[in-house]
Amino acid sequence: MRGRREEYAYVVDILPPEVAVYKLPPKIRREFPHDVSYAHLVGEDHFTLLEVTLKKGTVVEIGERVYVGQGQRDKVDKIVRRIRYDDLQPQGRENLNAVVRKIVEQQESRFVKWLNEAGPITLKLHSLELLKGIGKKKVQEILEERKKRPFTSYEDVKQRAGIDIVELITERILREITGEDSYYLFALPPPQHAEQ
Repeated sequence: MRGRREEYAYVVDILPPEVAVYKLPPKIRREFPHDVSYAHLVGEDHFTLLEVTLKKGTVVEIGERVYVGQGQRDKVDKIVRRIRYDDLQPQGRENLNAVVRKIVEQQESRFVKWLNEAGPITLKLHSLELLKGIGKKKVQEILEERKKRPFTSYEDVKQRAGIDIVELITERILREITGEDSYYLFALPPPQHAEQ
């Protein structure tokens, strides 16, 4: 896993200032003017949920990839805080599903490589079993296939292993973002409380 900071993130929601500022703790609320635009983002490396302010006059669209790393940013002004899934508005939660799927589709080599290298977590649990619907029998089939030759693409996985890996990984990442599981393969664990 690369460094824990996100370099790029995708917009999942754009918030009216009154909604965003209202949710901030009072001591932080004073630091943020009421006339700025806020957005919720999901990072492309660790699927970290972020609340950011946008630079004045900046327009972003749902699903747009923006730079959030160190140094000069073109659209994001400040990273306000790391948030939890529960902090997203209903529309943001809905958008998150499509955006995570888009990231998985775009990072085919990353996730095919993971499938080729995935190993056991404990003596009785293989990391592939954390993908919904994959049991011990299917794990053995996948391991046999990749022993013959590594998987090369999502289509190759579908043809040889009979699974839609995009769907399974997307669903897994969403479970990790929501904190529904104690194992984290792709996302950073959510903060215990919304970070201040």
